[in-house]
Amino acid sequence: MKAISKDRVIRERLAEARRNPVGAYMSLTVGNSGLARLLLYELITGFLGPMPGAVGYYLRRISYPRLFRKTGKGLILGRNVVVRHPDKISLGDNVTIDDNCVIDGRGAGDEGIVIEDGVIVNRNCMILAKAGPIRLGRRTSLGSNSSIVSMDGVVLGEAVLTAGGCTISAGSYRFDNPKLPVMDQQVYTMGPISIGAKSWLGTGVIVLDGVTVGESAVIGAASLVNRDIPANALAFGVPAKVRQIRSDMDG
Repeated sequence: MKAISKDRVIRERLAEARRNPVGAYMSLTVGNSGLARLLLYELITGFLGPMPGAVGYYLRRISYPRLFRKTGKGLILGRNVVVRHPDKISLGDNVTIDDNCVIDGRGAGDEGIVIEDGVIVNRNCMILAKAGPIRLGRRTSLGSNSSIVSMDGVVLGEAVLTAGGCTISAGSYRFDNPKLPVMDQQVYTMGPISIGAKSWLGTGVIVLDGVTVGESAVIGAASLVNRDIPANALAFGVPAKVRQIRSDMDG
């Protein structure tokens, strides 16, 4: 178990915002990069982020790379995509990020958020690096309305497929003191989350803290994964249990 500093918790940052709104806004969105960086961020995200049609698509494609740490060729960026601390976000070639996504690199550290070649992040997804890096391997597809929250690192291997509404969520609160609200108790993590290459998470799968899903595993819809799943396994249920090893299946 690893304790998470309270300054990583958004409620603490919002309290700071009431004391110093401009400084807190910079800290939450662009980092402490100076006024010029803030103005560039505001211009690009405020005017071009919501712009519709082909003109909006083209202008985002040529302007947003100025914000990110690294951007490959062939970027497709939808409308109303929110990026926070974009200098910690690296994009490979032919990355697609659909409308209304949130990508927050605030707590990603030096490793940052890395979205490799050919990744598709479908509409309404959230990728939040609260206290650890995130990496999406090449050709991975994140289904609509899914979320990834990193407290100690999250890695999705190459060609991982997730259906809609999946949650890969790290971190929890202690709740052993009934006299204190849970939100006021210690935040902790059980470790990083790893989803192996070529695996598939069905609709609405939840993967919890410290779990490793092995390569080429298949997790059935609406399953809760709270323990490691071996490679090539077919698993489902609440909690998810291994039902079969795929290499043992007929055909």
